[in-house]
Amino acid sequence: MGEVRVVAVDVGSVRTGSFAWAAVDVPAGGPGLCGYGSDPASAVASAAEALAAGRRAVLALEAPMSVPVPQEWEQLGKGRAGEGNRAWSASAGAGALGTGLVQGAWMLSELGRAVPGLTVTTQAGRWTGGDARLLLVEAFVSGAGKPVATVLGQHAADAEAAARAVADRLGGEAGTDVVCAPHRAFNLLAAQAMWAGLEIGADELETDVLVVRARPVST
Repeated sequence: MGEVRVVAVDVGSVRTGSFAWAAVDVPAGGPGLCGYGSDPASAVASAAEALAAGRRAVLALEAPMSVPVPQEWEQLGKGRAGEGNRAWSASAGAGALGTGLVQGAWMLSELGRAVPGLTVTTQAGRWTGGDARLLLVEAFVSGAGKPVATVLGQHAADAEAAARAVADRLGGEAGTDVVCAPHRAFNLLAAQAMWAGLEIGADELETDVLVVRARPVST
């Protein structure tokens, strides 16, 4: 797979200090934390640094980034398979979705400026096959997978947990933990990438994204 940088973002208010990111480099020897911060600009800079050096990268947003659009109106707002009792349409999920849309769009637009000609995908198979340099995924950090807060705070801990979970998933089978099926998916990551003017397959608008759930820490 080569060396990859995973930048995970704990979506939240930049005004109140609820935004955090962490970056993990994934060499052959295993993941190591290589950076963290509390603003979107430095998150972009971390991903752009790796891409400018000719490496591949992953940007993970901790917010619902693919939502089901059922054919029957009675099922609108229905949770995704794998979410459990934390549906994307509940108050916390819906709030993170709205914030993540704006923050993700901004970061992707800035990445496009920093790395001209950047190719993007939300499909792990296309990324591993070399069709795109940046993979966009959704991180899911809640419940038993939520880490203990560090000296940097809960948001920083969540971002690091997300980055490490995504890095671990890339080293094995990149299967998703949450899906919109049997309903049609609306891929919000693909929509953000298109808005930002990045090169991405139009068919991805209707595909599920890779959702990586952070697992409980073993003791």
